[in-house]
Amino acid sequence: MTAAALLTDLAGLPFAKGHGTGNDFVLVADPEARHELTAAHVAALCDRHQGIGGDGLIRAVRTRDVPEAAGLAAAHPEAEWFMDYRNSDGSIAEMCGNGVRVFVHFLLDQGLTELNDGEVLAVGTRAGLKRVTRSDNGYAVDMGTWRFTFPGKAAERALDSLVETGGIEAGRPGLSVDMGNPHTVVALSDAEELDRARLHDVPVVEPLPPHGTNVEYVLPAEPLVQEGVGRIRIRIHERGVGETQSCGTGACAAVVATRHWAGGVPAERWDVEVPGGVVAVKFLTGTEGEERVELSGPAAVVAHGVIG
Repeated sequence: MTAAALLTDLAGLPFAKGHGTGNDFVLVADPEARHELTAAHVAALCDRHQGIGGDGLIRAVRTRDVPEAAGLAAAHPEAEWFMDYRNSDGSIAEMCGNGVRVFVHFLLDQGLTELNDGEVLAVGTRAGLKRVTRSDNGYAVDMGTWRFTFPGKAAERALDSLVETGGIEAGRPGLSVDMGNPHTVVALSDAEELDRARLHDVPVVEPLPPHGTNVEYVLPAEPLVQEGVGRIRIRIHERGVGETQSCGTGACAAVVATRHWAGGVPAERWDVEVPGGVVAVKFLTGTEGEERVELSGPAAVVAHGVIG
């Protein structure tokens, strides 16, 4: 079925378009869980030439109406809303750090919730409960605990994978970090190399984490930490999407890996420059591997419409 025919199936469906530092999404409010969007529907909506266009689709649905979230709904009745997130190819994803900020902004835009200064909004996701507050630069999200995907290898060598990337001549070692969704982080030595990487091509990662992986390419600042602030620049290949302007969980994973490689160098926060802007990452409590990570950054809804 063509994209046009698939969109005809959805005629009359209201939508919005939003982004967080350029990571853009089609947003659909479905409070009564009436719209069952197939992978093909999502891919058609996210098509940048024949659809609305986006790195993914986010459906706002009540947590109680999501069968796979029954346990989360029972344990956290305060999480009224569930972020049903799909990649642009229609595949289901666990979580999106930029997406959850945009999701909360969309709920406010639609009048589906309220969030005053100092208040916390609990959001259900496939990666568990996420708590969101307003911040100076938009919204701050407690992303939960990070883990090394291959902990034995990471502890032994600080590297666990080999990553082959278009535009970069030789394979580069990477470090895989689980942020509720999978990431593999690669450090590069100069800006020219970072700019040369062809990230619309799928990088080859060996060994590949069990559910595939997003890949972040990191260029550390020199000096890495100045006046208590760490700084890195990254580019991202997002699983099921291609290159994206930003990735919130990827920014967190890149900071985890960079700090690990730097021997745990302390910083009050980390500023992560992505192609679409800057997000901030902080470590909360706990020892390495048991810490929670906070991600903050802007979110915007830029358009509203109805599928014709």
